Amino acid sequence: MSTHTKASILIGDGLADRPVADLDGRTPLEAADTPYLDRVAAEGECGQMDPIAPGIRAGSDTSHLAILGYDPFEVYTGRGPFEALGIGMDIERGDICFRCNFATVEGDLALSADGQFTGATVVDRRAQRIAKGTDQLVEAVNGITLEDVTCYVKQSVEHRAALVLRGPGLGAAVSDVDPHDANAPPHGAEGEDEASQKTARIVNQLVLRSWEAFKDHPVNRQRVSEGKLPANILMPRGAGVAPHLTPFSERYGVPGACVVETGLIAGIGRYLKMTVPQVPGATGGADTDEAALARAVLEMLADHDFVLCNLKAPDLGGHDSDPRTKMAAAQKFDNLVRDVLESAPDDLHLAITADHCTPINFGDHTGDTVPIAIRGPNVRPDSVRSFGERAVVAGGLVRIRGFDIMPILTNLMGVQEKYGA
Repeated sequence: MSTHTKASILIGDGLADRPVADLDGRTPLEAADTPYLDRVAAEGECGQMDPIAPGIRAGSDTSHLAILGYDPFEVYTGRGPFEALGIGMDIERGDICFRCNFATVEGDLALSADGQFTGATVVDRRAQRIAKGTDQLVEAVNGITLEDVTCYVKQSVEHRAALVLRGPGLGAAVSDVDPHDANAPPHGAEGEDEASQKTARIVNQLVLRSWEAFKDHPVNRQRVSEGKLPANILMPRGAGVAPHLTPFSERYGVPGACVVETGLIAGIGRYLKMTVPQVPGATGGADTDEAALARAVLEMLADHDFVLCNLKAPDLGGHDSDPRTKMAAAQKFDNLVRDVLESAPDDLHLAITADHCTPINFGDHTGDTVPIAIRGPNVRPDSVRSFGERAVVAGGLVRIRGFDIMPILTNLMGVQEKYGA
């Protein structure tokens, strides 16, 4: 009688990169000291992965859906619902959800009659990754009613927040207020149909109200006195309605857990009815406690057959175009892998990868491949000896999609149903 094994995927968020001139043409991952990533590569099977499909610039949400075996082209309805549910907001049928940033603008914001913002320019989309005081800012706008719509706002980690709009006649086909770049004005939200135009109108009013409430708020007066940028506006993006997703345990026949730092990925786990533990010390920032993440992975493996874990830190260095910060984050990821390896059961199939590429020279997600390696008792090791974007090209996995990982792992685990006679 066959018995099945367990599996875990450890994801370095945005870990993959392109060659950096200041690193002698190496990527931050190639330049970092990562002996345990290299060990997994040397003892396992390696390859390249397109998180969604070749050349597609994956978001963290769409890539995680794909990695967990859910086709984002079929099930993705927007980022907002995952962010909102991930940080514990209540979501009802018909609610429109957004992901938001606390950001910094200069100038006097105004909303024109045609729904466009004027008079102010975005200086920092993340308000220097504000870490304290966002709960007080939220109090100034949470629960306000605009027309016949109630606006619920809740802070997440650092500069992140979520917005839920609840009211009649709302649509989700709404463009982003966030311009996704500095030195540009906030965009006036626009709707594609009548219901979405109402949503856009409410969103724009809320953004203006946030600026009016935040610009002279005590939290921001204190920040300015300390030489910091004020978090003086809320910028929504990623509108969506709650999707229907088959629970993970129903799809694969095994219980799964999701050990993550950000509300966005926690929300995906909760939608899939996976266990999503709270991890003290997992801040979603560069100072996160990777040892705490590793302990949570091991604790979840005690009574779950599958665990996904995401370390956010590498993505931050990529977005900030800081190769040294990204190298340090790659080493944090190596520490996470070390701690899991040293205490994991011998029959664990361990996959290490990234959810997308965030190159230093681009400062945002690109459609480049990411490295992947899988180590475990049923794996056929190949000749690759180090874990890097170029080293894995010679591996036995060759080039796969994120959507391929779960079939590969469930086959190795011995839990997959046979296809055919």
